[in-house]
Amino acid sequence: MTRRDFLKGAAVTSSLWVGPWARGLAEAPSERITVAVIGCGLMGMGHLNRCLGDPGVQVLAVCDVDRTRREDAQGRVESVYADKTASGHFRGCKAYNDYRDVIARPDLDAVLIATPDHWHAIISAHAAQSGKDVYCEKPISITIQEGRRLSEVIGSHARVFQTGTQYRSRPVVRRICQCVREGVLGRVKHVFTLWSRVQGSLAPVNPMLPAEPVPEGLDWDLWVGPAPWRPYNSAYHRNPPPGVVPWAFCEDFGVASVTWHHSHSADVIQYGLGQEKGGPIEILHPSSGEFPTLTYRYGNGTLLHLVEHWGRVGDLYDVLPKDAKLAGNFGGVFVGERGWITTMYGGGPIEGGPEGIFEEMGLKNREVSGANDHHANWFQCIKTRGRPSSDEEIGHRSASLGHLAIAAFKLERSLKWDPVKEEFLGDEQANRLRSKATRQPWSM
Repeated sequence: MTRRDFLKGAAVTSSLWVGPWARGLAEAPSERITVAVIGCGLMGMGHLNRCLGDPGVQVLAVCDVDRTRREDAQGRVESVYADKTASGHFRGCKAYNDYRDVIARPDLDAVLIATPDHWHAIISAHAAQSGKDVYCEKPISITIQEGRRLSEVIGSHARVFQTGTQYRSRPVVRRICQCVREGVLGRVKHVFTLWSRVQGSLAPVNPMLPAEPVPEGLDWDLWVGPAPWRPYNSAYHRNPPPGVVPWAFCEDFGVASVTWHHSHSADVIQYGLGQEKGGPIEILHPSSGEFPTLTYRYGNGTLLHLVEHWGRVGDLYDVLPKDAKLAGNFGGVFVGERGWITTMYGGGPIEGGPEGIFEEMGLKNREVSGANDHHANWFQCIKTRGRPSSDEEIGHRSASLGHLAIAAFKLERSLKWDPVKEEFLGDEQANRLRSKATRQPWSM
């Protein structure tokens, strides 16, 4: 029996178990979207729970290279679905170690990917090539060329792809960005957003950590996958999870500040600027003396400044009122000819001025709260074959903005960028940073 024959048999078995649950509480089987979750850490379990609460979605599989995590995820699925059956039993979710076995299943419509960053583009591309629609956590790439290649693969296979930048799908944030695009602030002169240091550095680091015994049930070779080989160390991965993205400090596995929050910020900011499928033309390093923090310049003259904390805006830039309240994360501050406004979450209500801009924007609610429709938007587009709100090109451009900053920080100088050709102008050294070699046999 071939692997494909085995998987077809497993699909038939799953459908037999699904029947009573589907008839009782979900849409008809022909209307259900069948999905698998690949990567069952904290973020992956969040996506899993979102799917389990949707009557139009059926989770058929979970996948993780850590046996504990995949078994916990499988148990979660079967427990939730068992509660929805008359018998109180359910055995229709299969757990996998290798994502290739998941995407080979002909009964799956889509996959949600919540692995470490270095796997995002490759698994997404392979899933698309297998005919699956894809939801992938941000950032979708660890290099510029990887993101460009992924965008091309998704397009050539006509798949529905959503990047996990859920923040843009909050109604208040979306309204602000639309109003900025429509000119409520006038021409936008400055934007500010956060860029965090990682272990004292403004770019990802690559420390040599000592080897530790690989935990039982963890396929470490597959965890490392396309990245350069490194021995296991619990700073990268352990149970229970030490945080959402503990591996992000290491440039072989993650993209540091881009992973933590900058991809969300970049998505919202470029959305508001109408640059979500473009990018800046210059990355100005502080060593140039032009600005005190790393700054992007767009073709229309708008400047996007990166700051380590919000206090730096008032300390270094005289463009906001002295009493401006800046706090929170996942967004930025737009400063235009007619006023200014924030888009951050977790630091209180939306701030801005003059007061009249809130009336112009129709912002009766200035709290960035409530649910978002990011997953629902993806599921709807799977059915209609429409284009979701954060598609592959938007995801690529959001990640690229962070990759551009990292290149400037590593080289410690300013760079000129062509956002159409996606290359640094007359700079061979910088252009080499657009890509990385992958460990064999992994490629797109």
